[in-house]
Amino acid sequence: MTLPDSSLKAASRRKLSFFQTLRAVAWSFFGVRKAADLEKDVNQLNPVHVVIAGVLGALVLIALLATLVNWVLTSGVAA
Repeated sequence: MTLPDSSLKAASRRKLSFFQTLRAVAWSFFGVRKAADLEKDVNQLNPVHVVIAGVLGALVLIALLATLVNWVLTSGVAA
């Protein structure tokens, strides 16, 4: 589904802060969002911020997992 150009521009002008977007994306990573919060987010979050926060969240998750695996392998726990 493609959005009309005017609605995409209007969505990208939403004023919710990037920190609030990061918080919403972090809760979404855990999968514990209330339906009311989801509806509020859909109407208030800037989609550009959501994409950036999602990519940053994925990179942080990958870095944490790589660090954990490296620690387990070097500590001798896995042997």
